[in-house]
Amino acid sequence: MAQATVNRPQEEDTKSFRLLSGHTIPAVGFGTWRSGAEATNSVFTAIVEAGYRHVDTAPEYGIEEEVGHALQASMRAGVERKDLFVTSKPWCSDLSPDRVRTALKNSLEMLQLDYLDLYLIHWPFHLKQGASKPPKPGDVLEFDMEGVWREMEKLVKDNLVKDIGICNFTINKLQKLLRFAQTMPSVCQAYSPLGSSEGGRDMIHDQTVEIVAKKLNKSPGQVLVKWGLQRGTSVIPKSSHPERIKENIKVFGWQIPEQDFIALSTILEQKRVLDGADLFVSKSCGPFKSVADLWDDED
Repeated sequence: MAQATVNRPQEEDTKSFRLLSGHTIPAVGFGTWRSGAEATNSVFTAIVEAGYRHVDTAPEYGIEEEVGHALQASMRAGVERKDLFVTSKPWCSDLSPDRVRTALKNSLEMLQLDYLDLYLIHWPFHLKQGASKPPKPGDVLEFDMEGVWREMEKLVKDNLVKDIGICNFTINKLQKLLRFAQTMPSVCQAYSPLGSSEGGRDMIHDQTVEIVAKKLNKSPGQVLVKWGLQRGTSVIPKSSHPERIKENIKVFGWQIPEQDFIALSTILEQKRVLDGADLFVSKSCGPFKSVADLWDDED
């Protein structure tokens, strides 16, 4: 959970947000990271049974083909492509100008789609093909941010992608991008709106979250998703359990009271769950020798 600016809760439900391009993004999406063998069933359940219309995936998750099967099955079940919002992200080994379009076409082939609604730079770092985790000497390459962004802009002009954006950018990196971008990023995506039980912060079992959930007769997951919506951001929860998938989108028609919203916004000991250390930090050979280097010392 990111540190929040405490805002007064919204009085009305927001089921979508308008992007800079004029397109809209559903307020609640379905995440597919670590879905594994359950990806096809989970995505189908999310779309057809639970009513999600935004599906977020990436080639690095290793399940784009399975997501594609679910998308096609959902459309055969009566959901129209124009009503779906599909997001993917080129992996770091494809972050060179000559590989961006190929990466997109590979994703489109796996997903069995003609276009994406949103294409995001997954991490603002360029890795050598087959890079180790953590990286070995020479695995982390120079990132031509402007060259990559120019290629992503071309994808929009060619109607292969409706919107482009970023993930895991610091303010410093975002400001650099904005200095040369002709098409502004529509989205800056964060992650883990429910926290993480694997070495991070498990927000589902946070005491404050549990107290608010009990008071409102909602699940902790619903409270966390609703908190994100009330602070003005779209939210992409992930689950492989059918009942939780359906539960996590039942966040409309009710509000978190202001005092409870403030309590959630000021939970202590907040931390970045996924800091990129295993992917990019090499203390011996760099170029990033610490997590602080990755995040431009902005924490």
